[in-house]
Amino acid sequence: MTILERITSRRNALLLFRLLSIFLILVITSTVVFHALMDMEGQRHSWLTGLYWTFTTMTTLGLGDIAFTSDLGRLFTVVVLVSGVTFLLAMLPFTLIQLFQSSARIPRELPVDARGHVVLTHHGPVTSALITKLIQYEYPYVLVVSDLNQAAALRDQGVRAVVGSLDDPETYRQVRSEGAALVTATGSDIQNTGIAYALRQASQTAPLVCTSSSVDSELVLKLAGATQVIRLDELMGQSLARRTIAGDAMAHVIGEFGPLAIAEATAAGTPLVGKTLREAELRSLLGLTVVGTWEQGQYLDARPDTPISRSTVLVLAGTQEQVGRYNELFCIYNVSDEPVVIVGGGNVGRAMSRSLDERGLRYRIVEKLSHPDLPESRLVQGDATQPEVLKTAGILKAPAVAITTHDDDVNIYVAALSRSLRPDIQIISRATQERSIRTLAAAGCDFVMSYASMGSNIIFNFLNRGDILMLAEGVDAFKVPVPRALVGKTIRESRLRSETGCNVIAVYEGDRMTAPPELSAPLAEGSEIVLLGSVEAEKKFIERYRR
Repeated sequence: MTILERITSRRNALLLFRLLSIFLILVITSTVVFHALMDMEGQRHSWLTGLYWTFTTMTTLGLGDIAFTSDLGRLFTVVVLVSGVTFLLAMLPFTLIQLFQSSARIPRELPVDARGHVVLTHHGPVTSALITKLIQYEYPYVLVVSDLNQAAALRDQGVRAVVGSLDDPETYRQVRSEGAALVTATGSDIQNTGIAYALRQASQTAPLVCTSSSVDSELVLKLAGATQVIRLDELMGQSLARRTIAGDAMAHVIGEFGPLAIAEATAAGTPLVGKTLREAELRSLLGLTVVGTWEQGQYLDARPDTPISRSTVLVLAGTQEQVGRYNELFCIYNVSDEPVVIVGGGNVGRAMSRSLDERGLRYRIVEKLSHPDLPESRLVQGDATQPEVLKTAGILKAPAVAITTHDDDVNIYVAALSRSLRPDIQIISRATQERSIRTLAAAGCDFVMSYASMGSNIIFNFLNRGDILMLAEGVDAFKVPVPRALVGKTIRESRLRSETGCNVIAVYEGDRMTAPPELSAPLAEGSEIVLLGSVEAEKKFIERYRR
C-alpha cells in the first residue's frame, strides 16, 4: 500500500489530483496569455518572468513591478487574481484539510494486544444507546464505519470509530475480533448476514449478536455464524403486551431476575385508593415492596407518604408467590372483559397479539390492510387516525390501547386522539426515534418503549457485566455486585436512595435471594444487589461506585 493510499482513499486521491491538474492548467494558460498580451503592448519578458507574474498575481502579492498598460491587460489581471484567490485561498486549502487532516487521524486498526472490547458495526439508535451504556460501565468499544467522512464526523463527536469495509474479513482482523468480548450487527438482515460470514473468516470464536426481523432471517443468520439473534419486533410486541393492564386490578409481571418478579398493578377500583403506601401495608401483609408508582405517565419514587389515587399504577417487587397472594386478594376488583385495542398490524402488533393470546386476553387490531396472520374476527380494517374507526374497535370501553406502528408521527397523533376520546384509558406506544419519546408522553402515553433502549439493554446483557431490565422508557432495574465501598454496611447506612436515587429491591447471596431485603442487614462481600431507578439514578450509581 502506497503512502497516499494510507492517508486517504482512492476516491479522495483522485479528487485531489483533479484539483491540482486544473490549477496547473490555469497557471500555464495564464502565463501564455500574459506573453501574448505583453507582446501586443510592445513589452518583452522571459517565460520565467511570466510565471513569476502569474504567481504573484494569483497569491494577491501584486508587487507592481510588472503591469499592463491596456484595459484588456488590466481585465486579464483581474481574471487571474480572482481565479488565484478561489483556488489558492479557498478550494485547495479546504480540500487539503478535509482529505488529509481528517483522514490522517482516522485509524484503520486497533493495537495488536487489544482484548475484551466490543466491536460495533452500524451507527443507529440501538448502537448510540449501547455506546452510552458501554461508557457508563467503562467497557472499551470500537465502531466500524465504511465511510471515511462519517468516521471523521463521529470521532469529532467523541465516538471511537475506525474505517473499514463491513464485508471484508481483513477489517475484523484489524479490529482484533479474535479477542473481542462481543461483536454486534444491528443493520438490515442482508447486511448482518454479510457481516457474519466476513467475521467468521477472521475469527471462529468471537461472540456475534445480530438483530433480525423474521424467523427465516434468524435461521439464516445462525447458519452464517451468529451466536445470538435478537428479533426486536417480537420482543417489542411481548414487552408492550406485558405492560398492558387489561381492565383488572391484578398485578402483572413485567420482568424477572431469577426468583425476583417485578410487577405492576392499577389501583383503580380497589380499597387502596385514598390511602398512602404506609397505610396500604402491602409489605407487612403480603411481603411485597412498592418500589415506585406511575402517575399520568410519570415514574415516581415510592415513599411511605406517597398517596394512592385512581390513576396510580403500583410497581411491585417480590417473589412469584408474593405476587400470587396479591392477586388472590385483589382479583375481585375492577374486572373487565373488554378487548384491548392494538393500533397497527405489523410485526410488532402481531407479536403483541400473540402474547395477549397466551395471557387469555381479548384484543382487536386496527389495520388499513388485511394480513393472513390477522384473524378477520379480531380485525378492524381502517385508518386509526379517524375517530370513528377507533370507536368501532371499541376504544370507548377498552381498558387499554397499544400503538405499534413504525411511524412516530402517526403514533403521536393516535395517542392524542385516544386520550381525547377516553381520558381514563391506558395508552402505551412504541417509539422508533429517540426524539419522539417525550413527544409521545406529552401526547398522552402512559408508557413508551423504544427500540434503542430495549435493544441496547438486551445486547449489553450478553456481556455478563450486569443484568438490566427495562421497565419503561427511562426506568431500569439492574443487578450489580456489591461495591467494595458498601461491603459491611447495611442498606440503611449506604444511603443509596438519597445519594443516587436507586432503590435496593433484592439482595443475592449465591443462589439465595432476599426480597424485600432487610434494611439493617449488612451487605456481604461477593453478593449482588438489584437496584431500581431512573436512567439518571443508574448513571449516578455507576459514577459513584465505578470500580
